Amino acid sequence: MARDQTKSLFFIALLPPEAFQHRANEIKQYFAQTYNSQGALKSPPHITLQPTFDWSQDTLTILEQSLRSFGEIHTPIPITLRGFGTFAPKVIYINVLKSPELLSLQAELMAHLKVSLGIIHQNSQNRPFNPHLTVAFRDLTKHNFRLAWPEFEHRQLEYEFTASELTLLIHDGRQWNVYESFPLTASIRIRRM
Repeated sequence: MARDQTKSLFFIALLPPEAFQHRANEIKQYFAQTYNSQGALKSPPHITLQPTFDWSQDTLTILEQSLRSFGEIHTPIPITLRGFGTFAPKVIYINVLKSPELLSLQAELMAHLKVSLGIIHQNSQNRPFNPHLTVAFRDLTKHNFRLAWPEFEHRQLEYEFTASELTLLIHDGRQWNVYESFPLTASIRIRRM
């Protein structure tokens, strides 16, 4: 069945700062050159919060306003990237620690999108959120996975940053591009004793 031409594919993610995006892209490029896995190069380094969904080009302002209002009631959150992990036998990623703030933000975003816009990703409803930043994608062959994983399994990597915006990405038919970012602007409330 053909996709509706007025609709585009989107997903929502947290993007690390430019300095780390450059580092992650170097790792992706290494996988492309050394292990013939180019799939991860088709999107900026990111942590997916809401997996892919179709949305009509005609009602983009509704989606944008919904994400803007969500951002206005959420604070920036700390993110820690540490080491590497896998979805064997095809995916290698930079591990993202499951902090309470990250788990809460993702669950609240999915619930918000479901209630306010009817956006539901069925597969995500049936499995726990496993935050990650992919560096080698499904085009990594099983043979190359077996070669690459021992090289990255114990490799040290640690990076911390504060995620201060949600990013909406759009697919152009070939790759994913940043469409717009929505700041997390709620102020942190200080409890009085």
